[in-house]
Amino acid sequence: MLSDHTPFLIVVSAPSGCGKTTILRRVLALEGKLSFSVSVTSREPRPGEKEGKDYFFISESEFKSRIAGGEFLEYALVHGNCYGTARAQVMKLLQSGQDVVLDVDVQGVAQLAKTWPFDMATIFIVPPSFDELRHRLVSRGTDDGEVISRRLANARGELRFASQYRYLLVNDEIDKAVAGFRQIISAERAKVERNRALLESLSLDFEKES
Repeated sequence: MLSDHTPFLIVVSAPSGCGKTTILRRVLALEGKLSFSVSVTSREPRPGEKEGKDYFFISESEFKSRIAGGEFLEYALVHGNCYGTARAQVMKLLQSGQDVVLDVDVQGVAQLAKTWPFDMATIFIVPPSFDELRHRLVSRGTDDGEVISRRLANARGELRFASQYRYLLVNDEIDKAVAGFRQIISAERAKVERNRALLESLSLDFEKES
């Protein structure tokens, strides 16, 4: 595996209930030089969520103030709450040599496609079927019927954006999905354009020996 590549963004989206959080946690635990950009949100913390680990929780008024200050790479209104990616946090991680994973809604990816000046890997995670997605949402027992219906309706809308992503990852079985995600990372890290410095160094070494 190439280790001196130029750090890049890995942008991940998925309808609610597709197992995105589980996949990301396992991948982050297994991969080196990979960090997660913790999003900022205006919603209230759920049971067990921790400040700075799951999200940075702020008020809606503060969120709007940060939008006005240009502090977000992207932001969106999702399920009635605001979510955003802090520009300063992402740049700090990239400059430290880390590839950075962003958990972003389809609205946010559309923004990044217009504003982020560098190449990024975009991954859309889907369930094996719509019935399976409904089963997962019901089984986790965190939402009432009205919320589940809204999440399923949103999922239908989000799926229309899947063709705009570079990769499609089906989460039918978690171990396979994690392995597939890691294969995507390896392929992206091996791209020629991310390894120009290594190629230039090798060229110089060959010239010295010739």
